[in-house]
Amino acid sequence: MKKHVVILAVSLLLLGTISIFAQGTNSNGNLPLSQEAIDNYIVGVQSDNLGLKVSCAYFLGEYKVSEAIIPLMKILHSDKSDVARIVAALSLTKIGSDKSVFAVKQAARFDESERVRSLCAKFYNSYTYMEQNQVDQF
Repeated sequence: MKKHVVILAVSLLLLGTISIFAQGTNSNGNLPLSQEAIDNYIVGVQSDNLGLKVSCAYFLGEYKVSEAIIPLMKILHSDKSDVARIVAALSLTKIGSDKSVFAVKQAARFDESERVRSLCAKFYNSYTYMEQNQVDQF
Protein backbone atom coordinates (compact mmCIF):
# COMPACT_ATOMS: atom_id res chain seq x y z
CA MET A 1 0.00 0.00 0.00
CA LYS A 2 2.78 2.42 0.91
CA LYS A 3 4.49 1.68 -2.38
CA HIS A 4 1.37 2.73 -4.32
CA VAL A 5 1.06 5.97 -2.36
CA VAL A 6 4.72 6.83 -3.02
CA ILE A 7 4.36 6.07 -6.74
CA LEU A 8 1.21 8.21 -6.92
CA ALA A 9 2.89 11.11 -5.12
CA VAL A 10 5.96 10.98 -7.35
CA SER A 11 3.76 10.78 -10.45
CA LEU A 12 1.73 13.82 -9.41
CA LEU A 13 4.88 15.77 -8.62
CA LEU A 14 6.39 14.87 -11.98
CA LEU A 15 3.18 15.76 -13.81
CA GLY A 16 3.00 19.11 -12.04
CA THR A 17 6.62 19.90 -12.85
CA ILE A 18 6.18 19.01 -16.51
CA SER A 19 3.05 21.15 -16.82
CA ILE A 20 4.78 24.15 -15.26
CA PHE A 21 7.78 23.98 -17.57
CA ALA A 22 5.61 23.31 -20.60
CA GLN A 23 4.13 26.82 -20.26
CA GLY A 24 7.28 28.44 -21.60
CA THR A 25 9.23 31.33 -20.17
CA ASN A 26 9.26 35.09 -20.56
CA SER A 27 12.22 37.25 -21.59
CA ASN A 28 13.77 37.07 -18.09
CA GLY A 29 13.82 33.30 -18.24
CA ASN A 30 11.06 33.17 -15.63
CA LEU A 31 7.67 31.59 -16.01
CA PRO A 32 4.93 34.02 -17.02
CA LEU A 33 3.04 35.61 -14.15
CA SER A 34 -0.39 37.17 -14.56
CA GLN A 35 -1.25 40.57 -13.11
CA GLU A 36 -3.77 38.84 -10.85
CA ALA A 37 -1.03 36.63 -9.42
CA ILE A 38 1.23 39.64 -8.90
CA ASP A 39 -1.58 41.46 -7.09
CA ASN A 40 -2.19 38.41 -4.89
CA TYR A 41 1.49 38.14 -3.99
CA ILE A 42 1.57 41.84 -3.09
CA VAL A 43 -1.50 41.40 -0.89
CA GLY A 44 0.22 38.38 0.66
CA VAL A 45 3.31 40.34 1.72
CA GLN A 46 1.02 42.65 3.69
CA SER A 47 -0.48 39.74 5.64
CA ASP A 48 -0.02 39.20 9.37
CA ASN A 49 0.63 35.51 8.66
CA LEU A 50 4.43 35.19 8.70
CA GLY A 51 4.56 32.12 6.46
CA LEU A 52 2.35 33.71 3.83
CA LYS A 53 4.29 36.97 3.99
CA VAL A 54 7.66 35.26 3.61
CA SER A 55 6.49 32.97 0.79
CA CYS A 56 4.97 35.83 -1.17
CA ALA A 57 8.06 37.97 -0.65
CA TYR A 58 10.25 35.14 -1.89
CA PHE A 59 8.23 34.59 -5.06
CA LEU A 60 8.08 38.31 -5.84
CA GLY A 61 11.87 38.22 -5.89
CA GLU A 62 11.98 35.05 -7.98
CA TYR A 63 9.73 36.67 -10.57
CA LYS A 64 11.59 40.00 -10.30
CA VAL A 65 8.34 41.95 -9.82
CA SER A 66 9.36 45.61 -9.75
CA GLU A 67 5.88 46.62 -8.52
CA ALA A 68 6.75 44.89 -5.24
CA ILE A 69 9.73 47.09 -4.37
CA ILE A 70 7.82 49.40 -2.01
CA PRO A 71 6.00 46.61 -0.09
CA LEU A 72 9.26 44.65 0.20
CA MET A 73 11.10 47.74 1.42
CA LYS A 74 8.40 48.23 4.04
CA ILE A 75 9.06 44.70 5.31
CA LEU A 76 12.83 45.27 5.24
CA HIS A 77 12.56 48.48 7.25
CA SER A 78 9.88 47.72 9.79
CA ASP A 79 8.97 44.04 10.15
CA LYS A 80 9.56 42.51 13.59
CA SER A 81 10.69 39.18 12.14
CA ASP A 82 14.32 38.75 11.15
CA VAL A 83 13.29 36.03 8.70
CA ALA A 84 10.83 38.33 6.93
CA ARG A 85 13.44 41.11 6.68
CA ILE A 86 16.04 38.67 5.32
CA VAL A 87 13.71 37.27 2.65
CA ALA A 88 12.64 40.81 1.70
CA ALA A 89 16.32 41.77 1.31
CA LEU A 90 17.00 38.72 -0.85
CA SER A 91 14.00 39.50 -3.05
CA LEU A 92 14.96 43.16 -3.37
CA THR A 93 18.43 42.07 -4.45
CA LYS A 94 16.98 39.67 -7.01
CA ILE A 95 14.78 42.42 -8.44
CA GLY A 96 17.99 44.35 -8.93
CA SER A 97 16.81 47.94 -9.38
CA ASP A 98 18.97 50.77 -8.07
CA LYS A 99 16.36 51.60 -5.44
CA SER A 100 15.96 48.02 -4.20
CA VAL A 101 19.68 47.29 -4.05
CA PHE A 102 20.32 50.56 -2.21
CA ALA A 103 17.72 49.58 0.41
CA VAL A 104 19.58 46.31 1.01
CA LYS A 105 22.88 48.19 1.26
CA GLN A 106 21.41 50.49 3.89
CA ALA A 107 19.97 47.53 5.83
CA ALA A 108 23.44 45.99 5.82
CA ARG A 109 24.64 49.08 7.67
CA PHE A 110 21.76 50.03 9.93
CA ASP A 111 19.48 47.07 10.74
CA GLU A 112 19.17 46.36 14.46
CA SER A 113 19.86 42.63 14.01
CA GLU A 114 23.41 41.42 13.42
CA ARG A 115 22.04 38.43 11.49
CA VAL A 116 20.03 40.65 9.14
CA ARG A 117 22.96 43.07 8.68
CA SER A 118 25.32 40.19 7.89
CA LEU A 119 23.04 38.56 5.32
CA CYS A 120 22.14 41.89 3.70
CA ALA A 121 25.85 42.62 3.32
CA LYS A 122 26.32 39.22 1.67
CA PHE A 123 23.39 39.80 -0.68
CA TYR A 124 24.69 43.24 -1.59
CA ASN A 125 28.28 42.07 -2.09
CA SER A 126 27.11 39.18 -4.23
CA TYR A 127 24.99 41.52 -6.33
CA THR A 128 27.83 44.01 -6.89
CA TYR A 129 30.27 41.20 -7.71
CA MET A 130 27.88 39.76 -10.28
CA GLU A 131 27.25 43.20 -11.76
CA GLN A 132 30.95 43.98 -12.07
CA ASN A 133 31.71 40.63 -13.68
CA GLN A 134 28.59 40.56 -15.90
CA VAL A 135 27.42 37.27 -14.42
CA ASP A 136 23.75 36.31 -14.39
CA GLN A 137 22.19 37.27 -11.08
CA PHE A 138 21.33 34.37 -8.73
